[in-house]
Amino acid sequence: FRIDPQTFGLVSIRFIEKYSILPLYRANNTLVVAMENPLVWEPLNELRVITSLNVVPVLASRDAILRVIKELSRANEITGKQKIGDLARTMNMDVVDDAPEDSIAETDNTLVGVVNKMILDAYNQGVSDIHLETYPGKRNTLVRFRKDGVMKKYFEFLPKFRSALVSRIKIMARLDISEKRRPQDGKIEIKLSADDKLELRVATVPTAHGLEDVVMRVLACAQPVALDKVGLPANVLERIKVLAQKPYGLFLLCGPTGSGKTTTLHSVLSFINSPERKIWTAEDPIEITQDGLRQVQVNANIGWTFAAAMRSFLRADPDVIMVGEMRDIETAQIAIQASLTGHMVFSTLHTNSAAESMVRLLDLGMDPFNFSDALVGILAQRLTRRYCKSCKTSYIPSRDELLSLVEEYCAGTPLDSAAVMQAWHQTYRNQDGGFTLYAAGGCELCEGTGYKGRMGVYEFLEATPPIKSLIQHQASVVELQATAIKQGMRTLKQSGIELVLQGHTNIEQIRSVCN
Repeated sequence: FRIDPQTFGLVSIRFIEKYSILPLYRANNTLVVAMENPLVWEPLNELRVITSLNVVPVLASRDAILRVIKELSRANEITGKQKIGDLARTMNMDVVDDAPEDSIAETDNTLVGVVNKMILDAYNQGVSDIHLETYPGKRNTLVRFRKDGVMKKYFEFLPKFRSALVSRIKIMARLDISEKRRPQDGKIEIKLSADDKLELRVATVPTAHGLEDVVMRVLACAQPVALDKVGLPANVLERIKVLAQKPYGLFLLCGPTGSGKTTTLHSVLSFINSPERKIWTAEDPIEITQDGLRQVQVNANIGWTFAAAMRSFLRADPDVIMVGEMRDIETAQIAIQASLTGHMVFSTLHTNSAAESMVRLLDLGMDPFNFSDALVGILAQRLTRRYCKSCKTSYIPSRDELLSLVEEYCAGTPLDSAAVMQAWHQTYRNQDGGFTLYAAGGCELCEGTGYKGRMGVYEFLEATPPIKSLIQHQASVVELQATAIKQGMRTLKQSGIELVLQGHTNIEQIRSVCN
């Protein structure tokens, strides 16, 4: 291909990867792009809107396009890091060294460019959170990105820019720039193309010495992942497919913030989404959009809460209702009542395990008989770092390492370690009759970390008659979990250890996300 790097930068990496379309070069008011099928008009129309140029497609193989995109994406990321430094240097030259913080305007063009660049870099690199950390005196202001659950340094700004940086973000989020004594919440919306937008949830936190930190959660309005591609174990996937299509019941997902609950929930909704079903969702915020779903964003400031939305949905002829989160007893009671009156209800909880979710709702005051009748299943999940496929290295584990894994797998459960080891030999042994595990390497693709991306760790508890009976008798977490394990449930830790045996990650990563 004849490729102009500057032309490649006209369009976001997400758009290029979404359509496998490669901007080649620009001639006057014409943009030439490579496509596998030049007759597909949708991405061409979007490109015309984004670039305000005439777009001319040329034919190319998909493999060639993807190979070049991968190479240029890596180069573009490196260039992006250099550019933020160039912008910051320009900003430094525009301001005299002894200028007070108050003299630097939050509307300064270069400052605006720096903040925009920081946000777009985060988006293009797949970052989940941006942390702006201010320090007193002559210490620099630090910006860190959280990617794949791990924090890493992005850039440092001179101390004279800390107030202007915070104020600029506050202006973008429509917050009060004069209020520095109490925390504030807001959001920033950035239009990326005719159909795609980027939303950031902004939280300011007052810190010592009258300063403020800013944390921005990056929420790209994405499309749902196919349920088969989420990474659920085959047996769990099949049971969830069956339960999700029930005419009524309550299905819960649980886990901490950032554990992938919304992604999985929308994958389930995508699986059952059809013209024959009316599906209402109440979310805060709407992170994933789907055609066919009637999606509502709640706003507690005007009384439009999850509970209020659910009451409204029940008067709107629903088949399926999704509530983004069960935050209070009122929402939980309405959800259970809805599931008992002929509706399928999906929701999430911030709990540590499937068994804990049941006890938590009972402790809130749920009627155990109504709850047990309504519940069909609970899926707990975490996200763990995955090895980089290009550089992970294999090794033969020692007997002590395997025994340690078995002991950890069986801890706190009625399982027999000898039987578990025998099952592992049948499932995971290599051609020599032993086991092969892997360790993190380090290469250019993973920036020397040995890890690239994250994958799900799952614990699925189906509400079988024995489980329902225990709920009615308000059994403890230990009793509920022991019964579920006897029925075949794998805990989060057990599922994680199986990922270790499959060569996807290591036990340290599993321990970091599972108790």
